[in-house]
Amino acid sequence: MKAANRKKFKRSLLAACSVLAMSGGAGVTSATAEEAASSSIVKPIVDARLRYEHVDQDGFANDADAVTARIRAGLETRPYKGFSVLLEAEIVEGFTEDYNSTTNGRGAFPVVADPDNVELNRAQITYTGIDGVKFVGGRQRIILDDARFVGNVGWRQNEQTYDAALLEVTAIPDLKATYAYLSAVQRIFGNESPIGKFDAANSHIINLGYTGIPGISVGAYGYLFDLDEAPALSTQTYGVRASAKYDITEGIPIMAKAAYAIQSEYGDNPGNYDLDYYMASLGTKAYGFDASVTYEVLEGDSTRGFSTPLATLHKFQGWADVFLATPANGIEDLYGRVGYTSGKVGPFAKIIGAAIYHDFESENGGGSLGSEVDLLLKGVLNKKLSLTAKYANYDGPAGGPADREKLSIQVDWKL
Repeated sequence: MKAANRKKFKRSLLAACSVLAMSGGAGVTSATAEEAASSSIVKPIVDARLRYEHVDQDGFANDADAVTARIRAGLETRPYKGFSVLLEAEIVEGFTEDYNSTTNGRGAFPVVADPDNVELNRAQITYTGIDGVKFVGGRQRIILDDARFVGNVGWRQNEQTYDAALLEVTAIPDLKATYAYLSAVQRIFGNESPIGKFDAANSHIINLGYTGIPGISVGAYGYLFDLDEAPALSTQTYGVRASAKYDITEGIPIMAKAAYAIQSEYGDNPGNYDLDYYMASLGTKAYGFDASVTYEVLEGDSTRGFSTPLATLHKFQGWADVFLATPANGIEDLYGRVGYTSGKVGPFAKIIGAAIYHDFESENGGGSLGSEVDLLLKGVLNKKLSLTAKYANYDGPAGGPADREKLSIQVDWKL
């Protein structure tokens, strides 16, 4: 498809999906939309987002200013004899040119990794006809635990999805076991990018979680990634995790989390190494406020760092996205968070605010890797519509990484 025709097609599809979103479904009034959806054999899917993202980064003469829209639209059938089908298209369109989307050739600007794209985001068949068993085959969304190792990179406009066969077993009370065989990973860079896809045949996901002890959750996992396009990221990672919650008084809990993993080469990775990951966190919440402190370490051996190539990386180590790849000498991230979630305020069902401070150091050999302040303000008008502002300010050490500021303002709407 020629570029002009592709752009015309995307704009037409965006417009059509926007009309569907604003109408709440063909021929259905807002008052009866949920009732009609629940009685239909087909459930519509519409997920729309409009975002402005600004990046001011040292080393670039120009700031990035990106206005992008993302529409996901599709349908999911109601289960019939245990089977259901989900189909979903995704369209990402940029309305400005002053940013490097990673595919638009605008290398004089900082990166905002939301390239124009049209793709089949999900196409899956689900079977739930056996109690305690769920099978999903096809292109699908996979998010495990906190997405530290396997996620959908939900912050970026183009979602990361997986061509996979997934089996989830919950037949044993309080135990959830997940296995997935991966064929490919559809990455955030889009289908026109040379790095937009990982061929991942011979990749396996195993995840276990147990919640049978009151106030305690434990789990174990094994992630074997064989990535043809990135053999240095082909790794086998085995780990454990635990979380606990204890009420020190009524309505005021102490929450603790810990995790440990070890990683080595796998598949066609030419390396020979063993690296550790560990994390510990302690927090509390009361009267709408929350506070926590977390220490997270990804080791490095001066040649490579502990890698998490399929993680939702934006969620970790700062929203400025400085450390999407772990430095060769590893990284230590000590960070504290304070937040507040309100009740109803004016037209908002709730308002969420948070401030996070990161202090980064090199794990192997010490030395500062800078610091970062992250701020969040989100207003939820209802379960369909929300407004979000997010700010990140990274202050790097002499010699880099480069200082940068990022500001994002977005509107999200879901049917």
